[in-house]
Amino acid sequence: MRNLSSSLKSIITQCLKKKEIYYHSIEARAKTIKSFGEKVAKPSKDDIYRPKYEEPLRNITDLAGVRVITFFTKTIQEVDAIIQNEFVVIERSDKSELLEDKLGYLSIHYLVNLKNNRNDLLEYSRFNGLVAEIQVRTILQHAWAEIEHDIQYKSEVAITKSIKRRFTDLAGLLEIADREFQSIQDEDEKSRNESRINVQAGRLSEVEITPDALKQYLNNKFGIDGRINDFSYWIMADQLISIGFSNFKQIEDCIREYDEDNISRIIWGQRQGQISRFEDVLLAGMGENFKLLHPYTNKPDWHRFWDRRLNELKKADIQVGNYNPNKDVEK
Repeated sequence: MRNLSSSLKSIITQCLKKKEIYYHSIEARAKTIKSFGEKVAKPSKDDIYRPKYEEPLRNITDLAGVRVITFFTKTIQEVDAIIQNEFVVIERSDKSELLEDKLGYLSIHYLVNLKNNRNDLLEYSRFNGLVAEIQVRTILQHAWAEIEHDIQYKSEVAITKSIKRRFTDLAGLLEIADREFQSIQDEDEKSRNESRINVQAGRLSEVEITPDALKQYLNNKFGIDGRINDFSYWIMADQLISIGFSNFKQIEDCIREYDEDNISRIIWGQRQGQISRFEDVLLAGMGENFKLLHPYTNKPDWHRFWDRRLNELKKADIQVGNYNPNKDVEK
């Protein structure tokens, strides 16, 4: 069963990667002999003299399983689509509803078989006919379920009604938190899209300084540079905000008069990467203000580095500016 769990995990992981779906983690597990024995020994609710599972190997369906933990509720729907497409779903049950006899807020559970197209392959043929369980839940649902399970497990008797009520109340709060996290993610994505549209349309005063918007702005103005990673845009956006820039119209006003390719060749003798060219024209447009307002202003080595670049511009008769975004805000 351990091999089946590992295979399920591998299939789902590859599908998530192919679809570029962001998730927290995937856990594979196989029920131990001890755990299986404890489950087999459970009596029926209707008759304590009869076993809960008449045919354990057939009735107990979680001998092999995978748990997919997501950050957001919307991702659960994306994982659901993968499971429906990649496996034969025998049963799908939503455990997240609050029930009177259960504390609720658990997860979505699936009982699955491998499809025939996989069973026909040598590496999967040994799993033909075996049933496995897949659980999908958010990270908040997972935390709730683990704590609830731990308290239930440690209790010698069923937990009291007051504790159950508090768990139910907490489940409701976490459900609200899950919805809010999803809402924040949706709003962030909407904001990113609007920023890209505004940059493309030239409505720069409406675009706040963010790494994503900076990338869009520089791609439009200087051309795409595939060598630049997202962290570089994050660093540069953080520096721009520290200097005092609040929107891209200010940046455009600062660097509009400068040819980034020419400035780069004057300073370095050749054309540099996108971020370097941007910093060079920013330095040209701000001059001494760049040094005074930059978050590294207290580091002498950086002042010498900027001075060397400014001197190259002055020797080439480039008019160095004195733009100050903070003065722009005061006006």
